[in-house]
Amino acid sequence: MLITKVRLFVTSPQPTDADWWRQAVVYQIYPRSFADSDGDGVGDLQGILSRVPYLIDLGIDAVWLSPFYPSALADGGYDVDDYRNVDPRLGTLDDFGQLVEALHAANIKLIVDIVPNHTSDRHVWFQEALEAQPGTPARDRYIFRDGEGDQPPSDWDSIFGGSAWAQTPDGQWYLHLFAAEQPDLNWAHPEVRDDFLTTLRFWSDRGVDGFRVDVAHALVKDLTEPFKSKTELPRMSESNGVHPLFDRDEVHEIYRDWRKVLNEYDPPRSAVAEAFVPAARRARYASADGLGQAFNFDLLQANWDYAKFRRVIEENLALADQNGSSSTWVFSNHDVVRHATRYGLPNDPTGGWQDGKAWLLSNGTEPTVDVELGLRRARAAIMLMLALPGSAYLYQGEELGLQEVGELPAANLQDPAYFRSKGAEKGRDGCRVPIPWTVGGLSFGFGTGGSHLLQPKWFGQYSVEAQDGVAESTLSLYRKALAVRRGLQTANELTWNDGVDWVLHFTRPGGWQSITNFGEAPVELPDAAVVLSSSPLEGAKLPADTTAWLI
Repeated sequence: MLITKVRLFVTSPQPTDADWWRQAVVYQIYPRSFADSDGDGVGDLQGILSRVPYLIDLGIDAVWLSPFYPSALADGGYDVDDYRNVDPRLGTLDDFGQLVEALHAANIKLIVDIVPNHTSDRHVWFQEALEAQPGTPARDRYIFRDGEGDQPPSDWDSIFGGSAWAQTPDGQWYLHLFAAEQPDLNWAHPEVRDDFLTTLRFWSDRGVDGFRVDVAHALVKDLTEPFKSKTELPRMSESNGVHPLFDRDEVHEIYRDWRKVLNEYDPPRSAVAEAFVPAARRARYASADGLGQAFNFDLLQANWDYAKFRRVIEENLALADQNGSSSTWVFSNHDVVRHATRYGLPNDPTGGWQDGKAWLLSNGTEPTVDVELGLRRARAAIMLMLALPGSAYLYQGEELGLQEVGELPAANLQDPAYFRSKGAEKGRDGCRVPIPWTVGGLSFGFGTGGSHLLQPKWFGQYSVEAQDGVAESTLSLYRKALAVRRGLQTANELTWNDGVDWVLHFTRPGGWQSITNFGEAPVELPDAAVVLSSSPLEGAKLPADTTAWLI
């Protein structure tokens, strides 16, 4: 990595506090796999609290906390028993308050996950529904229907595999788009809508700065009978608001009500939608009278390719500009194979996105990962992403260049996707393995005990201890890039500098340039001071799979 000392300056005012989210760097923490304070093998809030100095040194603007609510962990905490409490295995509401206080003292915002499409099957409402008779009000908060004899009401599939319906002892069936332990709520019920407004206020009153909305596109459903067969359902890319289960136009009535609550606070609470919808429809979730921002997974689902990256960036910046929002950028999260691994795999022979799922099914053996190439591209990718206008979302461990754990044994797997697909998918556990803090030890510094998902022997070389203070390490690159970005960040826009077809080159206001070489040969750099590069330069040339920032 080459660093030239230059004077950093800002040419326009920093965003107001109400706009903090527009170009924030947000760090996702999967609580059960971040830091374990009591040695039981499961991460917890006090563990996170103990690592706040690490987050400060990293230089992030906000933490996104994945679910920490009481849960049976049928789906990694996304099966919520109680939306206004903390899982006792993770801590208490007092612990949560301490974490908010510590983060805010460090000028770090806190975003929490909210899961509105479904509860867990242990939620008090669902237990009441099971005890009630068919057709009674207690069942109206969920979606119960009669089947056809011993067959479910429709042939719809769960996203995790198998039927989307589960039968109760009295013969009725309930809808679950995910695991059977995650019954879908009936968002036509006013009590459901009111209760989530209460939840938004509960956490906002406790200092939460924003919400990440899980499966934001699935709340409203058209359950007019007779149900269409799954073969008759429109594809998501062609649904245009008429799919019976996803992305219906009426869902935005819910989010308008949410926005009114979020705007009761000063500054207004932020929100970001997880909405797997066509890009043109994503803008509605990010509207000013809705959630305000929506995840853009297009870069995450792009192979390392100049043309694809350029097209994705142009399209999403244009969409964000249309509705006055800002785009979001992400390469890894708790649901996908880590991008340092994906970028080291050969391209998918069908020409599609290399998602790494086939590699996972081979227990991480076929095809062989080019670890060096994957890490080199991951380092270039993060510098490119951090230079873009909009907010950047990081996933715990990516700042270590952490690889996906592909060799988890079947006996240790926890993801319902593995079990419901009967092994046709290995699931998402490989990116949820507790991250390494030290070179050695029973759980590489995660805690004094073991870890709920097995850590491989090679984890130590990626640990914080192994990289801390090492100038060329990936951790050092992230820290430097985040510090430089903070100094160079200006207006939420860019100008393209076109030239070589495989070189992605743009300028941000104030003269900050980002150049990424997607080609195989080095390219000449412009006559400007190099602030930072993801890999060492070759004289005055930018090597392949490298990003440099200049000013």
